[in-house]
Amino acid sequence: MDLSEALQRKPRYKTAKQHMEINWHDIVKIDTDIPAVAAELKEKATLVARVGSMLLFVGTSAWRVRSSMNKISRALGISSNVDIGLTTLTYTCIEKDHHYTQTVALPTTGVNTDKLMLLECFVDEFPEKALKYSTKQFHEILDKIEAEKGNYEPWMLGFASAFACGAFTFLLGGGLMEIIFAFLGAGVGNYVRKHLLEKKITLLMNVMIGVATACTVYVASVKLSEWLFHLSPTHHAGYICSMLFIIPGFPLITGGIDLAKLDLRSGIERITYAVLIISVATLTGWVTALIFNFNPDNFPDLKLHTAIIIPLRIVASFIGIFGFSMMFNSNLFMALCASVIGMISNVLRLELSDEFDVPSGISAFLGALTSGLLASIIDKKVGVPRISITVPSIVIMVPGMYMYKAVYFIGLNDTSTGMLWIGKTILVVIALPLGLIFARILTDSYFRHRS
Repeated sequence: MDLSEALQRKPRYKTAKQHMEINWHDIVKIDTDIPAVAAELKEKATLVARVGSMLLFVGTSAWRVRSSMNKISRALGISSNVDIGLTTLTYTCIEKDHHYTQTVALPTTGVNTDKLMLLECFVDEFPEKALKYSTKQFHEILDKIEAEKGNYEPWMLGFASAFACGAFTFLLGGGLMEIIFAFLGAGVGNYVRKHLLEKKITLLMNVMIGVATACTVYVASVKLSEWLFHLSPTHHAGYICSMLFIIPGFPLITGGIDLAKLDLRSGIERITYAVLIISVATLTGWVTALIFNFNPDNFPDLKLHTAIIIPLRIVASFIGIFGFSMMFNSNLFMALCASVIGMISNVLRLELSDEFDVPSGISAFLGALTSGLLASIIDKKVGVPRISITVPSIVIMVPGMYMYKAVYFIGLNDTSTGMLWIGKTILVVIALPLGLIFARILTDSYFRHRS
């Protein structure tokens, strides 16, 4: 091609994106229908990389990404070795005396349990299909999975976060008015944030605006109720609950799992990502509280009998986990499975803490362990990806209120109180992935014997 032809050639990529897209079909020979097992190493390696990057994009752990890439590689008759981060993976595929190395970088990360299930089905069916399908046909299947839209519209996700945070408010000790105000704040806050995400607004900005909106709506609801209905000014504490939808429970828990399996890079990057979001969210909540003169006091005692509070906790746990599952784009069946599991394990955790004075770290571990054991039973019965129901079932146990209180008191130079809340937070955050890990060790021999 001479210079004049190059200048006249139509640009391939019209938009100036920070992360350029990979056109996977350019690497595949479109004029051949030979089975994938007989394709060139470059084509096989590209297929392995695409599956791994798609799994990484939907938020699953490095353990699952590597396991799936290995399964694809074995079916294609090659060996693969991969180094996995939060948004990047570097891999080498080897076939006899040839090798192919590539790095794939993703523009962002997120959670999409519905796509995760589709990808898991693709990986499970791959060994049989590899003898019949060409690499081109496999890429076309992956194109369809990649093009899948979310199961829920922004307004539905707004309601999901509203119900989840309203239920969370009750489980943390809030009364009816705090539940209503948190419902309104969380619903509007997450609705606004989802629209910002659709417009590709950068991470820190959408977190700040989402949290600030939730807090402002909560405060406005309280002030309006005080003015219209002469409500007593004792409902300020619930403003924290209105922004709990932002807590990144998925990367916190999967990061802990990765560290336990010695995927240090992925584990550290996931936890760093979670800490970044938590830091921005808690600082935004603290500044908002200072502006409106709100403070995270303890909720007044509801004085409910055990015979009443346990059924209410069961219902609240079910609703809360169902809402969080919808926010992770779980389909209704997966959300139902996660809710049933979490309903049992979360009520167990709360009763251990409240009735038997079991320390929060130990009760969180036992709750997560219960979720993991129940999920293994469901996984064997119906084949739902374990991580898509275990993590949503224990996200409601993540101590978001502890995190906000820690930053609030440290911001007011009350370091001793702030460090107390940080200590409580760390114990619970460590206990949750440990519970899932031990459940997996007890029920999965493959996981038990391999790092």
